[in-house]
Amino acid sequence: MNILTENFKTPYHTAPFDQIRNEDYLPAFKELIQRSEEEINAIVDNNEAPTFENVIEALAYSGEKLDILSNIFFNVNSAETNDELQQIAEEVSPILSEYSSKISQNEALFSKIKKVYEEKEKYNLNEEQQILLEETYKGFVRSGALLNDEDKEKLKKINMDLSLKSLKFGQNVLASTNAYFKHITNKEDLAGIPEAIIEQYAEEAKERNLEGWVLTLQYPSYVPFITYAENRELRKELALANGKKSFDGGEFDNQNLIKEIINLKQKKAELLGYKNYADFVLEERMAKSPAKVLDFLNELLTKAKPYAGKEIDELKGLAKEDGIEEMQGYDHPFYAEKLRKEKFDLNDEELKPYFPLNQVQDAVFGLANKLFGLSFEERNDIPKYHDDVKTYEVKENGEYKSLLYVDYFPRKGKRAGAWMTSYKSQYKKNGENSRPHISIVCNFSKPTKDTPSLLTFQEVTTLFHEFGHALHGMLANTQYPGLSGTSVKWDFVELPSQFLENFCYEPEFLKTFAKHYKTGEVLPDDKIQKIEQSKNFMEGYQTMRQLGFGILDMMYHTNAGELESESVKNFEDKYTKATQLYPTNPETAMSPSFSHIFQGGYSAGYYSYKWAEVLDADAFQYFKENGIFNPEIAAKYKILLSSGGTKDPMELYKNFRGSEPKVESLLKRAFG
Repeated sequence: MNILTENFKTPYHTAPFDQIRNEDYLPAFKELIQRSEEEINAIVDNNEAPTFENVIEALAYSGEKLDILSNIFFNVNSAETNDELQQIAEEVSPILSEYSSKISQNEALFSKIKKVYEEKEKYNLNEEQQILLEETYKGFVRSGALLNDEDKEKLKKINMDLSLKSLKFGQNVLASTNAYFKHITNKEDLAGIPEAIIEQYAEEAKERNLEGWVLTLQYPSYVPFITYAENRELRKELALANGKKSFDGGEFDNQNLIKEIINLKQKKAELLGYKNYADFVLEERMAKSPAKVLDFLNELLTKAKPYAGKEIDELKGLAKEDGIEEMQGYDHPFYAEKLRKEKFDLNDEELKPYFPLNQVQDAVFGLANKLFGLSFEERNDIPKYHDDVKTYEVKENGEYKSLLYVDYFPRKGKRAGAWMTSYKSQYKKNGENSRPHISIVCNFSKPTKDTPSLLTFQEVTTLFHEFGHALHGMLANTQYPGLSGTSVKWDFVELPSQFLENFCYEPEFLKTFAKHYKTGEVLPDDKIQKIEQSKNFMEGYQTMRQLGFGILDMMYHTNAGELESESVKNFEDKYTKATQLYPTNPETAMSPSFSHIFQGGYSAGYYSYKWAEVLDADAFQYFKENGIFNPEIAAKYKILLSSGGTKDPMELYKNFRGSEPKVESLLKRAFG
């Protein structure tokens, strides 16, 4: 018996992590793929005339167990991987890709879908059913259902290759990150670094059986060093190591993989009748076309560049005082922190004691309670994949609403960054509302023997960001799993996450939880005021950085042919030139570790962070004008969150706000 193919005998049928062995995965995938294929065959072999219920709805509910298994496996492979799991991932990815192609290219199935689609007027479908029908039909067409047999085979091969190469890209970035460490034996080299961080470096050295201190490229190790270290040469060394991730010509180099991935995406787009991959992707986004995206990004670039220029000039003035004639990118965090301290007398280290992780989590839970009536109760009887993980039962008016897993600390087997994901989607079937299992994964500083986990203010906003995504999942209330929670247009998906970050800057809210972990003292008013004032500190620089990523992403996915004769480095430099504020270094490139677009789902979609900023600035402005905890507006916003992908996102937004979002809201918030 394979634990992964049976009904889970756990609370709320949660993943039985404590009983799963690595060797269970592959046979489980094979068995559940077979079962899912049988469900598809049952739809195809049904002799009754095709209807919405026996084709579209039956398909929407098929493969549930396989989806749950995929979620379990790939989430664990991101958060707690090892060589064996990575090997299994390489075997499983092409099998899943082949299964997916088999369904999307099943002619008998598609002919039934097409028949229902063409006769849709005769069904009395509600709005959600209409969207499901539309999405199902379009999904099949976009997956090659109208191609001839030869082209279907080509597409199938492309999808399998893409699946494997994207996986390999991520593995290389993780391996490259883990391969580097800097061993320091002279404490003077750590001048400027706060004591709590030095303690963290000492713990890292101890774990490696070394004397002294060890720095790594993991976010909680790298960022404080580059921000506070007075030793410029060491800052440079670490920044170069970070910039060389998967770009050093070694075993984990990603440059050729980038070319292969981009080439495959272009071939896929052309096969499906599109000029390029960005056209293919954007057809299904709010933005609709690469031209509209580039117009949007360039409009922001024009507005932000003068502000960014002034910010950099200020930093250069500070660097000049230290005898630095030409400031480099690796100097930026150090002098930005210096200027921030000078302007606002504020630095991360003096704020961190007011933001212990447990208090920040309580605050975000409390906010969800105040706005949406949710409560959170820790459960110790739900299996976990690592001891660091905590699980919560989420309730609304005493009724079970969702499960939430939180996993906060870095580990060797966890990829960098922060993300929200789910183990099980929400849907309604046979009169039952099956509730979701949601997860938040971060990389915050671990507690030490003397100190709890203390967050930088940026990490506070990160937790709120991921929790915003989690709310989108937890509040889901739709009929079909494929339209539930975060299953929305990609350039709409960041609205809930970025919206929630706004609360971190509101004095009224900050005072409820920003309290010193030792004394209980509330963060003083002058510091709260400075947090508020510093909200837009270096906003021009940050905007230019994001625009650089967004433009580069769009260029990769519209100009694939150019990359064939161009190096990744030259391509990157060429298309980020307008956004670069410091000299580029020939030894570094960010593309080879740009996991968002080469491993994650942001291909031709990185612009959506900025796009969603317009939405979130406009949405929060609505709250600000009427009270940040206004219950009527919160209730309207809750409808937006719970609706998932059941309506056109612009229609959903207008129902909430009363009008389309205005770019002016973002410009006003960012630049006054």
